[in-house]
Amino acid sequence: MGWMQDTGGRILDAGFWRQDSGCGILDAGYGIRDAWRLRQEERISGSYRELEVYQLAHELGVLAHRLSLQLPKHELFETGSQLRRAAKSVSVNIVEGYGRRRYKAEFVRFLIYAQASCDETAEWLAYTKDCYKDFSVETESLIEQVGVVGRKLNRFISAVEANHQSPK
Repeated sequence: MGWMQDTGGRILDAGFWRQDSGCGILDAGYGIRDAWRLRQEERISGSYRELEVYQLAHELGVLAHRLSLQLPKHELFETGSQLRRAAKSVSVNIVEGYGRRRYKAEFVRFLIYAQASCDETAEWLAYTKDCYKDFSVETESLIEQVGVVGRKLNRFISAVEANHQSPK
């Protein structure tokens, strides 16, 4: 995994984290491998709210919720309800997996549930787009966001599987 530095001097990696805690590991003379290990230990003890993939998934849930409430009244409890539940389930499963991060298998399992919910959200959005042409612009935008979240989730799952160490 490559390291990048943003304009504010914060260290970013693989798109999972939005901000650095300011410890300056790379500037302290650590090698990349040591920096990764130390960064993992530091991050695993942080909050799930710092995860970019969580932030994007949460935003997706909010936007899908708002869109679903604009559907015709007879769809509020059918397609609308399914869309809301699937979209919100993405971030909720990330949170639950993060809460179980002490156990790698549990962490990965809930991230995979989040990925499945992401796929389900895309399908409900496709139904909405195909059934209600008036919402095609909004649904296309959300389908693109689902793709972004899905790709970030895939990379995050791979990183957890390859590099996860239980917090102490």
